[in-house]
Amino acid sequence: MSVSECISNRIKHMPKGKSFVRALLARAGTRASVDKALSRMALIGLLERVARGVYMRPKLSEYTGRKVRANPIQVMEAIARARGETIQVHGAEAVRRFGLSTQMQVLPTYYTSGSTREITIGNAVVRLRHASNQRLQRAGTRVGVTLTALMYLGRTGVTEMVAYKVASSLSKEEFKKLMGCKMPEWMRLALFSAAKEFEY
Repeated sequence: MSVSECISNRIKHMPKGKSFVRALLARAGTRASVDKALSRMALIGLLERVARGVYMRPKLSEYTGRKVRANPIQVMEAIARARGETIQVHGAEAVRRFGLSTQMQVLPTYYTSGSTREITIGNAVVRLRHASNQRLQRAGTRVGVTLTALMYLGRTGVTEMVAYKVASSLSKEEFKKLMGCKMPEWMRLALFSAAKEFEY
C-alpha cells in the first residue's frame, strides 16, 4: 500500500471540519513522503491545510454551502496535544465564566506548559502564554478553571463573596480535589472559610 493510500484510508474515518496534526500520520511513511501526500491531497481538495502541520477534511455548511472554517481553539488544542503540552484556560476567561467579570478577551488566550507564542489560523489568532505548573494544575477541568480564576484575581480580589461563589459551584468531590492542589496559604484559608457556609 502506498503512503497516499495509507493516509487516505486513515483520514476518511476522521470527522469533517475537525483539525488534526501531521504527526498522527507519521507511521504512514517518511516525513517527506507524508508531507508530499498531504500537499497533494490539499491541492485536489481532499484536505484543507489550516495551519503549519495542521489539516482537516473540508466541511460544507448546510446553510450556506460554503466551506466551514477551522475552529481556532480546536487547532490550538490539536497542536498542543501533538507537542505534549498542558493547556489551561486563562485567568481572565475563568473569571468571566464565573460571572465575576463581563470583559471579553480581545485575543483568545490560554496558559501553556510550552513556550509563549501566537498561532495564526486564517484571520484568527490564538495566544499561548507560558505559565508555572501551579497555574496548570487540573487543566481542562472545573477544578482547574476555579484555581486559575482565583490566582488571576489575587489576594485582594478574592473576597468572601467571591470565594463562596466560586467554591459553592463545585461538587464535594471537586472541592476536595481543589483543596489538594498547591496554592498560596491565603487562598486556602479563603476557601476553608467559604466551605463552612455550605458544609464541605
